[in-house]
Amino acid sequence: MSEMQNRANHVRLDPKFQFFLVPVWLLLVILSIVIAVHALRNGGSWLLAIWTVFLTLMLGYVAAVARLYALKVQDRVIRLEERLRLASLLPEEMKRRIPELNEDQLIGLRFASDAELAERVRETLEQGLTRSQIKDRVQQWRPDNWRV
Repeated sequence: MSEMQNRANHVRLDPKFQFFLVPVWLLLVILSIVIAVHALRNGGSWLLAIWTVFLTLMLGYVAAVARLYALKVQDRVIRLEERLRLASLLPEEMKRRIPELNEDQLIGLRFASDAELAERVRETLEQGLTRSQIKDRVQQWRPDNWRV
């Protein structure tokens, strides 16, 4: 990334997925429906027509599920990384409360700098902040350039 990551620009796109795979899949869905309708109107096999549309839809489903699985694995890794980071940076009295943080909160806390982490954790635990609320309160952004 050429500019420093912050709250406004931290969401990352995967161009291969979002700008190639999804549009190509949508075109395939449209094409398979057009071919199916054309085949049915001309006395073709309705089973083959339906099967073609079904397989095209399943292809998109498989791609989406694979993407979601990868994101879920990343969330689990972030959760582990943040628990280790919290255990090494928080004051002793706050370390006991690390298990109270949920996955969403841990993912939000990853953007807080080491200097402000204890304060963000305290606020999160006292106020039950969400991922978005935590990110809004971060003063010194700690970029996560590895997220897909």
